[in-house]
Amino acid sequence: MVDLGVSPLCESYLRADQLDEVEPFYPLRAMVCARCFLVQLPAYVTPASIFEEYAYFSSFSDSWLAHARLYAEDMRRRLGLDASSLVVELGSNDGYLLRNFVEAGIPVLGIEPATNVALVAEAAGVTTLNRFFSLELARELRSDGRLADLIACNNTLAQIPDLNDAVAGIAALLAPGGLLTIEVPSLRCLLEENQFDTIYHEHFSYFSVGTLQQILARHGLDLVDVDELPTHGGSIRVHGRHAGSAPITPRVSASIELERRSGLADIATYTAFGERVARLKRDVLAFLIDVHRTGQTIAGYGAPGKANTLLNYCGIGPDLLPFTVDRNPYKQGRFTPGTRIPILPPEHLASERPDIVWILPWNLRHEIAGQLSDVRARGGRLFVAIPEPQLIQGEPMRGGQPNAAAPS
Repeated sequence: MVDLGVSPLCESYLRADQLDEVEPFYPLRAMVCARCFLVQLPAYVTPASIFEEYAYFSSFSDSWLAHARLYAEDMRRRLGLDASSLVVELGSNDGYLLRNFVEAGIPVLGIEPATNVALVAEAAGVTTLNRFFSLELARELRSDGRLADLIACNNTLAQIPDLNDAVAGIAALLAPGGLLTIEVPSLRCLLEENQFDTIYHEHFSYFSVGTLQQILARHGLDLVDVDELPTHGGSIRVHGRHAGSAPITPRVSASIELERRSGLADIATYTAFGERVARLKRDVLAFLIDVHRTGQTIAGYGAPGKANTLLNYCGIGPDLLPFTVDRNPYKQGRFTPGTRIPILPPEHLASERPDIVWILPWNLRHEIAGQLSDVRARGGRLFVAIPEPQLIQGEPMRGGQPNAAAPS
């Protein structure tokens, strides 16, 4: 499907005392199955090595917190959750979602393999099991009499290499009348919007509604509903129930038909994606070179894991992007893996006053643009590279050149 060269683990941010050390790089190639059209990466690294210490904390995005709160409110109403219920989240991170249920007096259990992140959740009052989810763990919980009325799996299934073991575990843990929801970035959006930077080693799989339906069915679960979401540049939330326990809404077949019309069952679609990614790389590099050639200054905003795929694939180091800033204190004072770009506190933008700020987490472009109103007030401009290089509120660039008339 696409070959992105070699790259380090995208969340392995470097301390200053590690800059003289050798970093491990791994091939980054996404491949598609010609039968079921599941997109996967070879498992070059184990989940244990990825999540021993994790740099991603969900609570640093205001829009993601709002998304989680609305989900919790909807599930409480829809399922009638109360003090006798149990909500389980797989990959519960810092408790960003489950704390909404805790505040409503609903028992929860987070399952989070990253120790440093799990400790933050526990400190916030979210009961968290610091383990990897598996069929074995599900059976342990079930033998203890713990069955889930709601299982939330938000952007976690992609991080589990053994999909069949994970889904079998979900089926074992889900109460007879329980609901499973799985949120994943949409493979259709990934292909249509050139979202190649969402491909990295921590994500082993990339899903369509059609492939999720097949995976759930293999373990006695029906995919009964699907929601199209704006998060992460376009996501899907599928609803699963034990087979035969609930009707299947027309939205499921409609989503699968949309994927078919979008070419997700045609290998040519995946080949064309790889060609577009290579062209985007050339345009981004041409833009950055032109910025420096014309004497302008540029800095980044954000240091998300996805940016490290883009930076390493394009070969962008401090010579082209001198620094980026991030709200997460864990990342401040560190350096991006592979490219070793300094990560500084957001206040650094005010002192350096760059002409252009590159929003690296492009999926949060509107939220971040609001945070950067002072940059725009002084005449600075904002740039994103996905789905194509462009200045925000300006015209897309052609041939790597920004539209000089684009408003700031």
